[in-house]
Amino acid sequence: MNIKINHNAQGLNKFSRHRREFCKSGLLFGSALLISPESIFAQATNADRNVRVAGIEIYVVAVTNRTNWIVVQLIGSNGLRGLGEASIGGAAELRELSDFYKLVEGESAFDIHKYRQAGRKIAANGSRSVATAFSAIEQALWDLTSKSLNIPFYDLVGGRLHSDLTVYANINRATTKRTPEGFADSAELATADGFKAIKAAPFDGFPSLSSSSAEVNEAKNLGIACVYAMRERVGDDVAIKIDAHSFFNTQMSIEVAQQLEAANLSWYEEPVPPTQTENTRIIHEAISQTLAGGEFLFGVEGFKPLCEKNAVDIIMPDIKHCGGMWEAIKISSLAEAYDVKVSPHNPSGPISTAASVALCAAIPNFDILEFQWGEQTWRSKLIEPSESFFDGSIMVSKDPGYGITLNERTLEQHRI
Repeated sequence: MNIKINHNAQGLNKFSRHRREFCKSGLLFGSALLISPESIFAQATNADRNVRVAGIEIYVVAVTNRTNWIVVQLIGSNGLRGLGEASIGGAAELRELSDFYKLVEGESAFDIHKYRQAGRKIAANGSRSVATAFSAIEQALWDLTSKSLNIPFYDLVGGRLHSDLTVYANINRATTKRTPEGFADSAELATADGFKAIKAAPFDGFPSLSSSSAEVNEAKNLGIACVYAMRERVGDDVAIKIDAHSFFNTQMSIEVAQQLEAANLSWYEEPVPPTQTENTRIIHEAISQTLAGGEFLFGVEGFKPLCEKNAVDIIMPDIKHCGGMWEAIKISSLAEAYDVKVSPHNPSGPISTAASVALCAAIPNFDILEFQWGEQTWRSKLIEPSESFFDGSIMVSKDPGYGITLNERTLEQHRI
């Protein structure tokens, strides 16, 4: 699928490309809740603010039978392009994108706060697809504006704190053989690629808790066996994270965690839905493992209860679903006030990964970033420069925006 809307995408002859100095005013990250994008852009020249949103391109990239990546590209009147990602599982379209695009069409690319005011309430009260569409347009606006200023995104929000970021390999989708041996094989291959931390969801397909006790116990024991098989295969030096995808109730969450203590988990993720704040807090207090969660929550209001109640150790905002880049900054700032770490949820394509890297570079309470490992060998070539990992980490780009552009040749080969 390829949707294009273009309106007078022309280069500005005297466009200012060296805007680093105005970003060196010492903005405090911890004050993010008090700063608006309007104040950040207040020092931009008239030429800068003349960059309008002149068009949109939407591409759907076929990855696997369960995954499509939806790429959004906003075209500036200066000819530059801002990227965002609106992937939502296997969805091959996101109609809500056109509605949110109407809010920015012909407007200054710098009016991000204006866009958020116009669309945030709709996103907060809508479905996940609505929140995802809203977030994708917001991501693309930030990329376009920072590229227009010729600076990395993180220089707009306080500067770079990290030059490289630790990454964990999510091996779940690549594990087609859902047995202890299958998970162990994937874990071994991911560590061979240099990753020192992995995550899996060995309880996927868990039966309803109203099923027979025999069926529930069989599924529980299989999942636990998969965890111990991974630990045995990769040894004690690799961090293993487990996502329970909210299949359990409170008591079972505690029981499973206790049975997994000898596996020495790096974290235990969402055994119950994160919206069950009190149940999550009870689990947190009862188990020895680090507890993480929040992958599909929207906005500061979605994460506030978890932080205030000390219900988790790590929150997991996803820039595709939480409201975008600015919302993720606000969420991270909130978490910092409660000594909660931030590890963005990111089982996504290379666009979301690049944007998440640019975001995490500026987060003081950053923990680790998720990477969707093993889905396709051509993944890294969808963007330029291509993705590159070293010793379980990814370098933070110094290039403008999120530091990437689309590789048109690879895109043409794999788009629907």
